[in-house]
Formats: sequence, structure tokens, C-alpha cells
Amino acid sequence: MIRRTVSRSAVPTRVGLALAATALCVTACGSGGSDPGPAESTTAPSSTTSTTAASATATVTSDQAETLCRDLEAQLSNWRTQGPTLGRGGLNILVQTWAAQYGLNAAVVQNRAIVDDATEETCGDVRSQAIDLLEIPDLASGLVGL
Repeated sequence: MIRRTVSRSAVPTRVGLALAATALCVTACGSGGSDPGPAESTTAPSSTTSTTAASATATVTSDQAETLCRDLEAQLSNWRTQGPTLGRGGLNILVQTWAAQYGLNAAVVQNRAIVDDATEETCGDVRSQAIDLLEIPDLASGLVGL
């Protein structure tokens, strides 16, 4: 009988990796069912169309962009440690949380480049570091499930 032992230091690493993989899967796979859809309304259909058009052309304010930059900067050291695969999952969670905080979910889904536009103008150095660490051509390319 061959007996395998696991060192104590390997257990937390495996647990951490399992949790990160689960979070990545939930983020990538679970976003489809969380949108409750439009509420019933007695408003004419033309107003729904204008609301959708407004969401598509939403812009990011300087305060919103600064918050995204601060959030990205706070994650850079984690992404250095975790590597690009887990880091990309973290990017998705970060952007989804940020977009939800400011009601920009529809705008990000319809135009992922809005994230690059906001960070290029506000924190180009942080954006460049994130792109290098995550090994992606731009932040929009790292967003999956959006």
C-alpha cells in the first residue's frame, strides 16, 4: 500500500485554488441568470427603446473612472502572485462589481471597451500594469461573460 501525505502548506494552497476556480466559474457561467429582465410597465414601447439607447451610450464619469482605477491598483499585487489565469477571473469580478455599483452593467455588456477608455484617460500606468500582468491586449479582451 502506497501512502501519500500532503504537507500542511499545500492544503491552504489547494483550498485557495479551488475557491478561486469556483469563483471564476460562477462569474463566467452564472451571469446569465442574474438579470431579472424588464419589469412590467404601462409605458409606450418607444420609451423602452430610448432607455435602451441611453444605456448603450452611457459614459463613465471621472469619479467612476477613479474608483475603477483604485480598485485595479489594489489588485495588482494579487495578480502578480496569482498569475494571469486567476487574475483574469479577478478582473471580471472587479469590473462586474464596479459596473453594478454605478449601474453601468448594460453599458459594459454592450461596449467592453468602455473600461479601457475610462482607465486610459484616468490611470494609464495602472491599466498598462494590469494588461501586462494578465497577459491580455487590453482590459476589454479579459472580460468574459459580460
